[in-house]
Amino acid sequence: MDSNSHEVRFSLPSIEVAAKVWGDPDGLPVIGLHGWLDNAATFDLVAPHLQGVHLVALDLAGHGLSGHLPAGGYSLWQQAATVLQVAEDLGWKRFALLGHSMGAIISGILTGSLPDRIIGAAMIDGLLPFTSEPDDAPRQMARFFEASLSVGNKRKPVYSNVEKAIRARMLGGNTSLSHQAASCLVERGLMPHDGGWTWRTDPQLMLPSPLRFTNRHAEAFIEAIRSPACVILATQGVMHKHPQVLDRIERFEHIQRHHIEGGHHLHLEEQAADVATILDNFYRSLA
Repeated sequence: MDSNSHEVRFSLPSIEVAAKVWGDPDGLPVIGLHGWLDNAATFDLVAPHLQGVHLVALDLAGHGLSGHLPAGGYSLWQQAATVLQVAEDLGWKRFALLGHSMGAIISGILTGSLPDRIIGAAMIDGLLPFTSEPDDAPRQMARFFEASLSVGNKRKPVYSNVEKAIRARMLGGNTSLSHQAASCLVERGLMPHDGGWTWRTDPQLMLPSPLRFTNRHAEAFIEAIRSPACVILATQGVMHKHPQVLDRIERFEHIQRHHIEGGHHLHLEEQAADVATILDNFYRSLA
């Protein structure tokens, strides 16, 4: 289903980043950003339907086939900085974004921070990060310190075959996945280990964030967006578990909103064609 894609690698100053690429090199330049613990294959079903788009979907640092960062490296802003390094490597002074979940949050941060560089941003079931208030900062930092001391002691699971890893991914995390969706993500997320298979992802990605944005920080980035932007919200997605976040999103009148029946990974499920149509129309409007 990921017809006509090819692989590229970026040797950045501090890390090697892998990516899947679709589309016409002369098309609208778009960088794709997946969700937490996912990888570039998250766009396998929608990418082939985006006309006039040159999509470079990254494996963000610590994910998929990309390298891992040193201890303490996985903040939203660190990942965003890596995206910009890729854009520099491509020679893209201006480009659009396609993000899912964590990738959508990173897209919002970049679009709000650098309005002159981002042509537009399409976000799937993500926009605002999890937040906490200043008084919570010492407790949050303590959680990070405690978890980081023990991260090296935890052993990754080893699966005797790929199918068992797919089954685990279908049930793991905060959201359930179909077999098709899990298969897309698992293939790129596994490596051989001890006669079986284990996850390539950096164990540090499981650590609590040392520092979170406050509500006001998070909203300020979205309020600063000047480029065209849209968000596709899944009716059974992550956002709908937090009604207060949905209420805040509804107040951002400059962000186009689309609601689709489905779960958090609806772009990898049976709703993928509907998601692709919305994305295709959005990117056509930018051309």
